[in-house]
Amino acid sequence: MDSVRPPDSRTAEPSDTPAQDSLGPKVRSAARWSLVNTVVMRLGNFATGIVLARFALGPAEWGVYGIAQTVLLVLLSANELGVSLAIIRWDGDPRRFAPTVLTLAAATSVLLYAALFVTAPTVAGLLDSPDATGVLRVMCLCLVIDGVAQVPAGFLTREFAQGKRMVIDALNFVLSTAVTLSLAFAGWGAMSFAWGAVVGNIAALVGCALAAPGTLRFGWDPEQARALLRFGLPLAGASLLALAVVNVDTMVVGSTLGGVSLGFYVLAFNISGWPVRVISEAARRVSFAGFSRLADSPQALAQGFSRALGILVTGTVPLCVLLGGLAAPIVELVYGSTWVPAAAALPWLMALGLIRIGCELAYDCLIAAGQRRSLILVQGLWVVALVPVLIGGARLDGIVGVSQGHVVVAAGLVVPLFLYALARAGIGLRDIGRACAWPFLAGTVMALVVLVERRLLGDGILALSVIGTSALACYGVCVLPSRRFLLGSRTPESV
Repeated sequence: MDSVRPPDSRTAEPSDTPAQDSLGPKVRSAARWSLVNTVVMRLGNFATGIVLARFALGPAEWGVYGIAQTVLLVLLSANELGVSLAIIRWDGDPRRFAPTVLTLAAATSVLLYAALFVTAPTVAGLLDSPDATGVLRVMCLCLVIDGVAQVPAGFLTREFAQGKRMVIDALNFVLSTAVTLSLAFAGWGAMSFAWGAVVGNIAALVGCALAAPGTLRFGWDPEQARALLRFGLPLAGASLLALAVVNVDTMVVGSTLGGVSLGFYVLAFNISGWPVRVISEAARRVSFAGFSRLADSPQALAQGFSRALGILVTGTVPLCVLLGGLAAPIVELVYGSTWVPAAAALPWLMALGLIRIGCELAYDCLIAAGQRRSLILVQGLWVVALVPVLIGGARLDGIVGVSQGHVVVAAGLVVPLFLYALARAGIGLRDIGRACAWPFLAGTVMALVVLVERRLLGDGILALSVIGTSALACYGVCVLPSRRFLLGSRTPESV
């Protein structure tokens, strides 16, 4: 049996080995492919959402979809018990322990789906959405598909093969979108999302298996299984808590305010997630693998994290400012007047989206650094504090109160906790301040420009174009002094 070592083990390789020298170019190439992939896919999803919201589905159907999507995401956070990350993180040849990973992931996914199938009516009833029962049972078939796909997808991530992932994701998008649109216009309502997701995930599984041949082999080694579970279970717990953080609001809104308000909230939350999905998702496809290679050197890890955070924040701040400052006219222009109530929550959710980007990068870095206990503590406190605050916010001010509650807990409690955890991993306030100072200053100037010009020019299409262009130009000028830090030196530490 090949040596199976958990992520806390340390190697004695010198920092100038050929393997580490080749890391920087690999990460940069993978990051470029990942960014292109994510942008293209998200633009496609954005266009699909517009068509569905304008011509096929109303707020009630979006509410049912939001419930099913929330349940699926929560279950996906634990369906493979965290063991699939060993494919990316552990030393040695992953093909030696991949069959055990596949068996564990597939078995737990099947068991979770069986439990969900039986309890779907109860779950839908508790969330005040009885119409979601059938949608839950179909959409959560993705649990089983995802459990099987984890191993070949992990191999692609380990090798930074994001070019292949782009082809796979494109196939997933084309097929799932075609099915969703066809069924939606045929009157299938929220069920169209469910079958579209299933078809797309099957396509992704086939694509991953073809791109990483020989990885779909079942097997079992008791010693490997014990080591995998010791490694994976804490990560699965942290992942489950992380998903609860960004999905408990859907449950609160659905059970407290009803399906129509949930539909508006889901749309606003999806809009606020554009920067998170486009920029953060692209980065996270390579960040964990990159941080894992730097985990033996605290200095290299601090430099890599600081530069990665700077790049993410610099790219995200202008999107958050524009979407938050121009929320109502953008929602009306893109989705139509029916959806304008969703805009009230959007400025607060954009602030939350910016915080989430930093927290998600910190999450990946802390896992790579072996700070799993810190992660579980932070995520647990986040959920515990969030639930009563969101319920109170919903009762006081509807979806706006829920959004405000999110920001209060994230900024007042969670950010300080993450800063403390990062400091324990050797990443201090100076590293983080260096990454964020210029983007935050430029974002403040940009927000002032948006507010002033909107008062002067109004909310017409031409006015929005002028406001957006001038605000982005001001942001670009203000953030220029940070360009040398963002570009950095082309060393292995540049993650």
